[in-house]
Amino acid sequence: LSSQKKFDEIKKANQAAAKKLVEDQFSSSSEDDDEDAEVKQGKILAKTFTIYTSQTDGDASELERTRQYMNEAFQSGAMTCLICIASVKRNQAVWSCCGCFCIFHLVCIQKWAKDSLFLVSSPLTDDDFGKKDYPWPCPKCRFEYKRSETPSRYYCYCGKVENPALDPWLIPHSCGQICEREFKPSCGHKCLLLCHPGPCPPCPKMVTTTCHCKKAKPVPRRCSAKEWSCRLPCGRTLLCGQHTCENSCHAGDCQPCPRVSKQRCICGRQTAERLCASPQWRCDQVCGKPLPCGNHTCEQVCHAGPCGDCPRSGKRSCPCEKSKFTLPCTEDVPTCGDSCDKVLECGIHKCSQRCHRGPCEVCRQEVEKQCRCGKHTKRMPCHKPYLCETKCTKIRDCQKHQCKRKCCSGNCPPCDQVCGRTLGCRNHKCPSGCHRGSCNPCPETVDVKCSCGKTVIKVPCGRERTIKPPKCKQLCSRPPTCHHSTQEKHYCHFGRCPPCRQSCQKTLTCGHLCPVPCHDEALVKQTGLHQSAGPWEQPSEPVFIQTALPCPPCEVPIPVECLGQHEVSPLPCHSANPYSCKRFCGRLLDCQNHTCMKECHHVTKLNGSADGKKSGPECLQCEEECTKSRLPGCPHRCVLPCHPGDCPSCLQMLKIKCHCKLSILYIECLKLTCADLKEKELLISCKNQCPKELPCGHRCKEMCHSGSCPLNCSQKVKLRCLCKRLKKEIQCSKIQEGQVSLECDALCKEMKRKASEIKEAEAKAAIEEEKRRQQAELEAFENRLKGRRKNKRRRDEAEVEQSSWQKYKNLIMLPMFGVAVVMV
Repeated sequence: LSSQKKFDEIKKANQAAAKKLVEDQFSSSSEDDDEDAEVKQGKILAKTFTIYTSQTDGDASELERTRQYMNEAFQSGAMTCLICIASVKRNQAVWSCCGCFCIFHLVCIQKWAKDSLFLVSSPLTDDDFGKKDYPWPCPKCRFEYKRSETPSRYYCYCGKVENPALDPWLIPHSCGQICEREFKPSCGHKCLLLCHPGPCPPCPKMVTTTCHCKKAKPVPRRCSAKEWSCRLPCGRTLLCGQHTCENSCHAGDCQPCPRVSKQRCICGRQTAERLCASPQWRCDQVCGKPLPCGNHTCEQVCHAGPCGDCPRSGKRSCPCEKSKFTLPCTEDVPTCGDSCDKVLECGIHKCSQRCHRGPCEVCRQEVEKQCRCGKHTKRMPCHKPYLCETKCTKIRDCQKHQCKRKCCSGNCPPCDQVCGRTLGCRNHKCPSGCHRGSCNPCPETVDVKCSCGKTVIKVPCGRERTIKPPKCKQLCSRPPTCHHSTQEKHYCHFGRCPPCRQSCQKTLTCGHLCPVPCHDEALVKQTGLHQSAGPWEQPSEPVFIQTALPCPPCEVPIPVECLGQHEVSPLPCHSANPYSCKRFCGRLLDCQNHTCMKECHHVTKLNGSADGKKSGPECLQCEEECTKSRLPGCPHRCVLPCHPGDCPSCLQMLKIKCHCKLSILYIECLKLTCADLKEKELLISCKNQCPKELPCGHRCKEMCHSGSCPLNCSQKVKLRCLCKRLKKEIQCSKIQEGQVSLECDALCKEMKRKASEIKEAEAKAAIEEEKRRQQAELEAFENRLKGRRKNKRRRDEAEVEQSSWQKYKNLIMLPMFGVAVVMV
């Protein structure tokens, strides 16, 4: 059971890892910045802006801010949740702030809102816990949201579709529908882009509107720029009521009047040049006018209106305010002599002195005081505070540190220490006061630069270690590392520059320039550096070192003639030497009949030899027999070795059979080949009778000859009739030609007739005999069926009577054969 449990756990872990790998492949942080992705991104942006640009005649200048937000949505690592400092992936639920349009994970913003509401509504900081709808702020812009506005579901940017489907041909987290959010500031129109991140662009609709001062005629303008100035003087009356606004047509209220004029102060004693926009001002002189009492003067600084009554006139109270007196303003109010009885600063005791002018003294009564924390008591003067030395042990609102204030009343003040916890960025510490819950996101941003530093993107602090550097469109400015003065143009990058692909162009020893790509920094695999200890040791990765390779041999084609001067071929410069073309030499030998069969070789030209096709001492010597053709009919070769000129006459004897093939003749080859047809006929004849047999079977009577024998045979032969009874001697040639024939006579015909009658009689007798035999077999069969069998040892012999033909055939046939013999 334990092994099965472990197997299930491993299986679940593998499935989770595979699922995470698939999700990472679809995340925005794992997309590659290649050309195909840029083309696809451009198509998606063009599709998103289609309706908007159709209203602006293709002008997309107002879409730059929105385009930036969309590019960040596509760019790897640009969309970062400021709460967890992690990339926002395509398939994750998100929430977008309507103030700063920053994107957070839905789970992260829900936790953030919950923690913020808990901290704000904590009973340690407010007694109205649960009675007030406290807001929670955006982590970035601090825009406040109500408790009811806490996100609970995942919506697209425009808020129409819940849980938008993942579509690779749409902006991440977009539903693909028209946005239709109202423009800000509201103009009555709605956004025409497809569902998009960031703020909506300015309204592209056309409206008819007039200028700020309402003097110009209404003109059609973009709704987002419908407020315009006609550049004419405003002309509205200023607040001073004397002058008009001289500024060009503008929005809002007119500026204060900028002119200067002489104006009197409020009391009218002084005159000064002041701005027309501020006509009322006060001087620094005391009024000094006599009051109605006639004894005192007004002590107010420059004022308008009457000075008022004398402040010392009427009923006045003594210092303790128990007695009132009516005295002239020139006399001071006396003390009443009663006790003061004013409440002292302690708020408990009263002043025991008699009525007096000025402040009362401090309370000097001794009382038993309790310290602020309520743990100790002590008798001491009432005006002195009593604080014990006991330190408070309560935990402050941060839930981390003790109060440690001496003689604390119990209402401990907020923690005055700095939080100091490391933020999610891992670079800074929280600068806020010590608090509960998670710290605010790091407000800092970090510049992520390309290698040359000209292309910069700002990312939240902490993401600079994982985000890819921006793609820089500037050319690499590093000096070349090879022998070339300038390197190939390529974009800014990190790491080593790519291998130089320019042509080497170094001068070779032959004088040509090296045409191969630069090889000053070629990667060469090192081998044999480490010997494995055994088959159990894992093979190490091959080690490559960068080194300069020598220039390869020159490959410039040079025309070179072969040794035997048969052809001219272009050969590489490094091997441009005389060569053998592998053909036969082909030069005519001294025999004038054959050519040199050696492989193409060098031939030394002899003095006075201008013919380039003549053999030299290096060629083969002809060792073959003479192969020149003889006269027609001569089968012999020339007895001389291969030679120039004609061959001598053939004197050999030919051994030939005669025409009849019976005799052997010996004739000189020259005679036979030079003879005509008649002479040859006589030379080959043996002069004997021809032994050939004619078609008729007789021997030819002519002398030994060629060809077929004549057909006129003169031999005498016997001719017989058809029945062979008559005969006659006639010449053989006439019989062959069919000119003579011998017919049968009457006797021959009579003998033929009798013979035919005998044959018919024999046939009839044979038929009758067969019938009797079958009848006998039928009777025997019927007897066996009826049970009429005799003793097994006895057998019935059926006596068959001989026919007449069998009895008398010998007597008939003998005379007939005798007659036939006599006739012959």
